[in-house]
Amino acid sequence: MTCAHPTKALSGLYLITPEEAPHTLLPRVEQALQGGARILQYRDKSGDAARRLETARALKALCTRHGALFLVNDDLDLAAAVAADGVHVGREDAALEEARAALGPGALIGVSCYDRLERAEDAAARGAGYVAFGAVFPSTTKPGAVHAPLALIREARTRLHLPIAAIGGITPDNAAQVIQAGAHMVAVIQGVFAAPDIRAAATRIRLAFPAPG
Repeated sequence: MTCAHPTKALSGLYLITPEEAPHTLLPRVEQALQGGARILQYRDKSGDAARRLETARALKALCTRHGALFLVNDDLDLAAAVAADGVHVGREDAALEEARAALGPGALIGVSCYDRLERAEDAAARGAGYVAFGAVFPSTTKPGAVHAPLALIREARTRLHLPIAAIGGITPDNAAQVIQAGAHMVAVIQGVFAAPDIRAAATRIRLAFPAPG
């Protein structure tokens, strides 16, 4: 299964949007993109389809302007409608094969694997573009999330041959630990969006990654 997005693009700061009104969200996302975020996932579980479509289009335009990838959480129809780079799916979401059929061979499909390496190996075999483990640290967004220790990230790095994202409680202060454990991407919500200076927080995380060789 081929993907239009090279592996080298799947690295760095991976933002996930908080649920808030578009007029506040968009400028805050732009600040994070200015700070060096490379991937943005739009996550909005509200039932307001018109708002979600408008917001997704605006976020996609921002990502294009800043050279970042744009993904949609779970919603295959929305991802197709805005020509997103792909989708991210979890345990209760659309199947990987369903997402591939809906979005085509060039779409980037990420899969949440929680604390289960076998789920990641299965997703890799079925054509996932990347896998995500978490929560690596206690998360205010999902306080009941399972714990995926850094040792799991290290093991996954040795056993998998696709990009790995880590999520859960990651901040500018602890991102380096996750990167050193082997994560290609660190997925962040509050660690950036709750910071007093969003651009500065994003920049600190970006600088925690090794310089391109």
